[in-house]
Amino acid sequence: MQRVTGTAPDVENRLSQLTPRSIVAELDRHIVGQQDAKRAVAIAVRNRWRRRQLADDMRAEVSPKNILMIGPTGVGKTEIARRLAKLTGAPFIKVEATKYTEVGYYGRDVESMVRELVENAIGLVRQRERDKVQQEARRRTEERMLDLLLPRPVRYAEDAQPTDQERYERNREKMRAMLAAGELDERSVEMTVEQKATPVVFSGLGMEHMDMDLQGMLEKIMPRQSVTRHLSVAQARNVIFDQECEALLEPDKINAEAIELAECLGIIFVDEIDKVIASESRGADVSRQGVQRDLLPIVEGTTVQTRYGHVSTDHILFIAAGAFHRNRPSDLMPELQGRFPIRVELQDLTKDDFVRILKEPKSSLTRQYQALLATEGIDLVFADDAIEALASHAHKVNQSTQNIGARRLYTILERMLEDLSFDVPDRQAGRVVIDAAYVHQRLQRFSDDEDLSKYIL
Repeated sequence: MQRVTGTAPDVENRLSQLTPRSIVAELDRHIVGQQDAKRAVAIAVRNRWRRRQLADDMRAEVSPKNILMIGPTGVGKTEIARRLAKLTGAPFIKVEATKYTEVGYYGRDVESMVRELVENAIGLVRQRERDKVQQEARRRTEERMLDLLLPRPVRYAEDAQPTDQERYERNREKMRAMLAAGELDERSVEMTVEQKATPVVFSGLGMEHMDMDLQGMLEKIMPRQSVTRHLSVAQARNVIFDQECEALLEPDKINAEAIELAECLGIIFVDEIDKVIASESRGADVSRQGVQRDLLPIVEGTTVQTRYGHVSTDHILFIAAGAFHRNRPSDLMPELQGRFPIRVELQDLTKDDFVRILKEPKSSLTRQYQALLATEGIDLVFADDAIEALASHAHKVNQSTQNIGARRLYTILERMLEDLSFDVPDRQAGRVVIDAAYVHQRLQRFSDDEDLSKYIL
């Protein structure tokens, strides 16, 4: 497979425009607080662009500075990494370190995280290439639809007049205009659709990292079935459009660009890294230490075989995260510690943070509920004192029970709006104002009773 050098121009341009300050500003729109973590990831992204401006010999020597985030659950560790990947257009996956210890001494193959990253990159590149060919695919789709609606004569008779061909072309153009106007969308057409036979599905330990692409081999071996279906014109157009898009794509080019994108810009977020630290009990220690040893070469830099080609992990950015309640980062293997030189601590959320989370993000929970109930004609309004009361209840429950950070707001809001959400279809459209009294009426009993809070909130 020929390797395509360099990432796509649109990705390169996006990276060049993302300064650390602009990255932090964009993250501030979605995530409250945690400035240290935002600055760390912003610098890491900018360093990726800086590295690409270096000469080839120096570029090969510059490795990404992996980041270790330390903080309790629900304070924004995963969200920072996910928003960062979306902002940069980089392939991104999140994995839990604990899933590699679930089955016996070893769970899933650690290298599978790299394969998942490549699959994500394939999806990004495929969508980008699909956008490029859409115009040509639409043109081809239109011609095929016209052939279905008004088939071309196989052969004109020897004594046919030129006017017959002209008449056909005129009718075809009329049909084209009607098709474009949507006047034929409900008409039924008959078309042959090729369906792949369902191959045998293999599952079980170790099957996802077989060297040979057994699944792909089976798909090629299994016979293809042609099925005649009656579809509306609108449905047939979508089927044909997908077929034409696939026919215009170049799989080898997509695979090569995806590998390049994963290698240069990929981000792997390894959550619960503290859970693979050996504990005082000996039960799972062999498994946990084994996961750390298996993670080490991936993070250090190695080559992983995938169904699309070999992938180097030398310049993939790894962001690890953990609460570290019962242990410390220094309890990790020294070699693994050294591969995460940047460490940032995320702070517990305060009541003021909860207020900002409910107010500031453009897709805050309060705005989500307002949008949901607006679909049924309800104008839901949260008064300022209601926001303060919700934040107070969430902070109080977090302090008295398990601290789950901002995720507490989900349970608090759902519990408070449960009756309203249930009754909305049966009530008249109108304005509903949520104030502090409304909040206290529905949540006071749960937040005051600590035992009840553990189960309800």
